[in-house]
Amino acid sequence: MPDTPGWARWANDHRKWLFAAPAMAFVAALIIFPLGWTIYLSLTDSSGSVRAESEFIGLRNYLDVLTDTDRFWPAVGRTAAFTGAALFFEVVLGMAIALLLWRPFKGEKWVRVAILLPLVATPVAVGMMWRLIFDPNIGMANQILSWVGIGPQPWLAGQNSALPTTIFIDIWQWTPMVVLILLAGLTSLSDEPQEAAMIDGASTWQRFRHVTLPLLMPTVIVAVLLRGIDALKTFDILYATKGRGGGSFHEVETLNVYAYGLSFDYNEYGLSSTVLILFFLIIIGVMWALTARKKKEAAR
Repeated sequence: MPDTPGWARWANDHRKWLFAAPAMAFVAALIIFPLGWTIYLSLTDSSGSVRAESEFIGLRNYLDVLTDTDRFWPAVGRTAAFTGAALFFEVVLGMAIALLLWRPFKGEKWVRVAILLPLVATPVAVGMMWRLIFDPNIGMANQILSWVGIGPQPWLAGQNSALPTTIFIDIWQWTPMVVLILLAGLTSLSDEPQEAAMIDGASTWQRFRHVTLPLLMPTVIVAVLLRGIDALKTFDILYATKGRGGGSFHEVETLNVYAYGLSFDYNEYGLSSTVLILFFLIIIGVMWALTARKKKEAAR
């Protein structure tokens, strides 16, 4: 039998990469081209009509944005506040609800269906619904407060209350997703560690802290990553509840809302691209810092 040609042997040794190469190239093209085009626009003065000529201006847009203390840096703070608060409460509430649903009980299926209902609606529909509920004049929220003797609240209309209210809306819609992820992780855990801890006399809190939580931590990390990424790019709810600019005083204007406004309200494509690139770099920087800290703690 003649020897197998060299190229055939190489193809056989690397066949898994050859089969995956077309899909990897397609995904790379979908990522590299938009990112490269956005970087290019951020280095130009592109504005006005899409077909209008633009000039290369280097890093001028970056200097303008980084020195913008009226819109950019407040938007950075709101993005961090929105993401951090929503993620914290969604994970804590998701864990509590998942633990309640972990063990079978009567009517369990109906409770699970009810909890998952917020996931059925689109974020825009959810935003419009809560906008009506929190309306200061005809909204149900203030009507309920009046029944217990509490005066009307501005909710979405107030400069200081708008951001916490939108955070509440995000928590209401997306906590069920965290519940699903954590509940799947809980149901996959073995009962033997729990039984051994009970035999040793561990309390419910001790079993959760020293047995359940450490075993569930990989699933918790997955839930945090998925919801953290999703919360960072939240736009639908904010725009549906407050409109362009995140409100008259930009009270809920995150980086996503700010970049959208620059592009579609003011046609400042160069500045908008700059904001998006800086947003991307901030996320990469935070992820790098967290990874470095985790490696440092593991080395100890």
